[in-house]
Amino acid sequence: MFQTFTGNSRRPRQVNLSGRNNNPFAAVSGAPTSRAPLNSQDALAHAQQERRARQQERDRLQAAKTLQRTWRGHRSRKAMSTNYRQEWDFREGITNPKLMTREGHYTSAEEALAQLRLFTHFASPADPLDVRRMQRFTAKSIKRNGEPLWQTAGSTDHGWRHPLLSAAKICLAMIQRSCTASYWPGDVLEDLLFFLSEASSTIPEQLSLYSNSYYKTLKLLLQTYRTSHAISEPIGSAHAHAQWPPSSFLYPALLKPLKGNYANVIVAYEGFVEELLITPDLPRHLQLTTLANGLDSRVLTTALLRIMITEPSDNFWRRKTSEEIMWLLAHYIYFRRTVKPGAPVPALQDEDFVRVVSKLLLPLPEDIGSRIDAAGMPSTNSIPNFIAYELSTLVTKESVTSLLNAIESNASPTDSKPTSWNDIAALASYVLTLLRVFRGRRDDILMWLYLGSMSTPMGSSNPVFERLPAIKYFCEAVVRTEVFQLISQDPENVIALLKTDTSRQSRGRSGDVSRREQEWRIILLFLELYPLLLKVMDDDEFFNGATSTEEHQSWTRRSALPLARVKQLTIFLKNLAFTMYWDAAKMLGAEEPETTTSLAEYFGNTSVVSPKIINLDALNKPEDIVIAGVSGMSLSYLKGMVTGVLRMIYERDSRRKFLPDGHWLMTKYFDMKGFILEVVREERYKDENQDADDREDIMQTDTDEESDELVLVGTQRTQQLRRIEGLKKRQKKTARRKLLGAVIPRLEILQNMPFFIPFSKRVEIFHEFVHSDQRRRRDGAFDADTWRMRLAQDAARDRRNVHEELSKHSARIRRDHCFEDAYNQFYELGEGLKEPIQISFVDQFGTEEAGIDGGGVTKEFLTSVTSEAFTPTPDSRLFVENDQHLLYPNPATIEEQKANLRHLNFAEGSPEWNEGIRDLLRQYEFLGRVVGKCLYEGILIDIHFAPFFLKKWALSGGSNSASNESDYRATINDLRDLDEALYQGLLQLKNYPGNVEDFSLDFTITDTIEIPADDTVSNGRPRQINITRELQTGRGQTPVTNENRLTYISMVARYRLQVQSQPQTRAFLRGLGSMIQPSWLSMFNQAELQTLIGGGPSEIDVADIRRNTLYGGVYVIGDDNEEHPTVKMFWDVMEDFSDADRRKLLKYVTSTPRAPILGFKQLNPPFSIRDSGSDQTRLPSTSTCVNLLKLPIYHSKRLLRQKLEYAINAGAGFNLS
Repeated sequence: MFQTFTGNSRRPRQVNLSGRNNNPFAAVSGAPTSRAPLNSQDALAHAQQERRARQQERDRLQAAKTLQRTWRGHRSRKAMSTNYRQEWDFREGITNPKLMTREGHYTSAEEALAQLRLFTHFASPADPLDVRRMQRFTAKSIKRNGEPLWQTAGSTDHGWRHPLLSAAKICLAMIQRSCTASYWPGDVLEDLLFFLSEASSTIPEQLSLYSNSYYKTLKLLLQTYRTSHAISEPIGSAHAHAQWPPSSFLYPALLKPLKGNYANVIVAYEGFVEELLITPDLPRHLQLTTLANGLDSRVLTTALLRIMITEPSDNFWRRKTSEEIMWLLAHYIYFRRTVKPGAPVPALQDEDFVRVVSKLLLPLPEDIGSRIDAAGMPSTNSIPNFIAYELSTLVTKESVTSLLNAIESNASPTDSKPTSWNDIAALASYVLTLLRVFRGRRDDILMWLYLGSMSTPMGSSNPVFERLPAIKYFCEAVVRTEVFQLISQDPENVIALLKTDTSRQSRGRSGDVSRREQEWRIILLFLELYPLLLKVMDDDEFFNGATSTEEHQSWTRRSALPLARVKQLTIFLKNLAFTMYWDAAKMLGAEEPETTTSLAEYFGNTSVVSPKIINLDALNKPEDIVIAGVSGMSLSYLKGMVTGVLRMIYERDSRRKFLPDGHWLMTKYFDMKGFILEVVREERYKDENQDADDREDIMQTDTDEESDELVLVGTQRTQQLRRIEGLKKRQKKTARRKLLGAVIPRLEILQNMPFFIPFSKRVEIFHEFVHSDQRRRRDGAFDADTWRMRLAQDAARDRRNVHEELSKHSARIRRDHCFEDAYNQFYELGEGLKEPIQISFVDQFGTEEAGIDGGGVTKEFLTSVTSEAFTPTPDSRLFVENDQHLLYPNPATIEEQKANLRHLNFAEGSPEWNEGIRDLLRQYEFLGRVVGKCLYEGILIDIHFAPFFLKKWALSGGSNSASNESDYRATINDLRDLDEALYQGLLQLKNYPGNVEDFSLDFTITDTIEIPADDTVSNGRPRQINITRELQTGRGQTPVTNENRLTYISMVARYRLQVQSQPQTRAFLRGLGSMIQPSWLSMFNQAELQTLIGGGPSEIDVADIRRNTLYGGVYVIGDDNEEHPTVKMFWDVMEDFSDADRRKLLKYVTSTPRAPILGFKQLNPPFSIRDSGSDQTRLPSTSTCVNLLKLPIYHSKRLLRQKLEYAINAGAGFNLS
């Protein structure tokens, strides 16, 4: 709008009748020369250009003024400094400054003060003459008794404070200049250090505010020059001729700011810590003992706590490198251990020491852990000797057990005071950090802590104290935490508690950890410690616990938790584990579905689970949630810990029920109607992603092999790029596992916490998995003949040999060599054994037996192979029996096979030797496939395995989230299933009240094996030899003592249950896993797996058999739906039979005395009855291959029962019809 004085806003029209150019910028350089009128854009651009030009001119003028003003100020100050300098020289009587000396003394303190004030006005650290002047002033200020003039006057005369402070800062700058640019003679440095030390004694309050600069300068001095008592030559080559000032000048300068009781002494200590104690190789420059004698370890600890607590947002850790923090930690440990003579000795591990060390260790686990040797201690090859030694003092029995003594007088597990919780949480944080750092000493640390105890009052008003085992102490502390109570009430509280903890929003103003974070650390320590107790505790101690307080009771029994407390723990752990698996996507920050807040809707109605509703960016983050601020304590690690503890308690409850029925179930949180369908969909989605991972791994392996051949020596850049690329791919794979865990929560629960779901439901899911796999592999052709016809058609279409393809799944089996023939003909089939197979039994003359092809006689073949292979004989002992006639892999077969090979004169390591060992392991693998085939086809076999062996099946399929904690771990209770005598012997050792060294045991173990007969020695009979091995490398001669006997017991259990039979077990499980996915087996515990293999232990339900029986011949039910009279009599007899007789008949017909888990509708082939003539003298017979009972047409119930009882008790009448 155009404004005018008249109020008319319309711009007046301008008419140019002169013909002249009225453009005011026409004469300006760069203006358009054309006579054409400028448009609005051109005019605007031209105006902006002119404005910039005018601004540049103004800036140029302003800059000129600034330069002139600066120069005038510099010239004025220089002139003033020259005048001050000349005045100073005049007062000193110096005519030639270059010839000035240090002689003379000031006549009074006033004269010295005036000279010092004058000096601070002109002194320049870069001027060598000013350095000499400072030296002269220092020398002249010293009285004849050796004290400076300002020392007494400075404490009362405030006039000295500011000049002394300014002069001290100038001295620091001069020393810095000496270390970086110039060189001052040794006597000059001595006088400068003397001035600093005396000034710090006079004005400690003021100089402490500059403690960081003070000690930073001294550190620079140490790094530039080396002390004469350490290394004579200086570090820097530029100062090779420099001599270090005597210690009489150095140590006072270092220590005097730290002495006294003035208010800011803590600030001086902070500078000492932040600048000097982080110096690498400080012991090479200084005598740390001298330094330690001048320090107050309590103030040093307080200073460290102030630094680490008051620093906002972890600035301290960001400003320091890991190397510097490591040196700080080592120096601090040294100063805590070393005290000056006459000073009180601090506690070995008091609460403040625990806090400091744990905080210093927090950012270091990965750095220190990567440089720990195989023995678990710092390696001097990768860590300096000083650091290695100081860190080793943290991991000793005295160090760890003294932790409990440090807090027992202040903290009680039932006390809710903040001080008590701070102490307990500090202890927990410290131990957790030690476990992260010294991974190789993990068992030792936990064992030392487990053997410790705390003094606690026996009652609220009882002054008498009792020794409470550490595990009970921490358990009582755990159950009183708010975290424990909230999670025990409702699993929905878990996410808020963990997310609040990880956000760090709950920290107070001081920056210290929150109460919730403290509680989590106590819980985490308990979860680390409790599994150790469960591993060494036998069932009697677990269920009965400490019945009295008598001293003769074993420490394990005294540490046993009351069963009511264990029940509380299981509720807490159940809710915690359930949420971590079920709500994995929420825990990782992924988005929820818009339509519902339930994960039940994640998969919709599609045939394949789609993760699109999950926030993939949140799941693909490489970092994991850190729990309680403890480095290395991630959400994944917590999930694994909780899984492991819950499994161990559930195992106890499975062996001997102490929790109520339904206690473990979490079905109220699931929609069980469509649960099976959703699980099958999740399994399909997981399989598709795993197939992609497998293909990617194969391609990556091939690429790596090719690149390994092409990479030249010395191509560091190429190798570095390959390592980076490999790291990215591993991170991608880890993110994919995290994604899987988030989108398949039901499957994760089934594989890690199967007891949350009823057993019958899990069996149904198992069968659905098998059927889904069969449908996929056989293209829907479940019938064997249909599948063979399709296989023949595919072979003909692809121009392959049809007979050759079919022959791969066919075999001729000799009845007296079932396992041998099956192994020779079917081993190469591998996973193809899942498909239908066709078996032809041949007799001793090579003639095929005629029979009913009810599935290719597969059932008879499988039961015959398992019966032969699992029956120990002198010629075949792949499996052996324990005292309860339960089977497990023979742990001596490898050594016996080696002895056989030696007997045959094969050299160890030769191709024949290696092939002999591999052939033995292939037999185990094939046997695993046969058992897997029985499970795959739903065929029950009457084979009973030892529980500890079945447990390895159940723990071989741990999923992404808790694979480490789901692996099998040997316990003393499992030894009972292996060797009862060994179990009882170890129990006696564990509970022995005296000195166990009386048994003269050491950390070795002896194996007994049989070797082939030597006619000259053993008269043709196999001989037994003993082989002694070390339980732990390098510890064979270590005697077993009261302190290490639990470790010895644990190692014996691990060797007998894991190490000794590991190759055989691994081969068997590899074969089993090729038929049945290990993740499917992980849905069951050992007792449930035995039920899955051989049927349920419940009573035989005659009505259920009757409903699911097929009839043939004259027994076929007609249109009247009436059973044949003989059939009715048979069922009446079955009703009259005892359960034992029913089982005998069931074994007689089906070869197994147990019923299928889900009833006889699952029996494959179905239970069948057909007639076999009307001869009244004939016994009933069976065809177990098709579960067929051939029952003659008897005319009386009494005769039928008589013949049936005779047949099932005598085992007579078996043949193939």
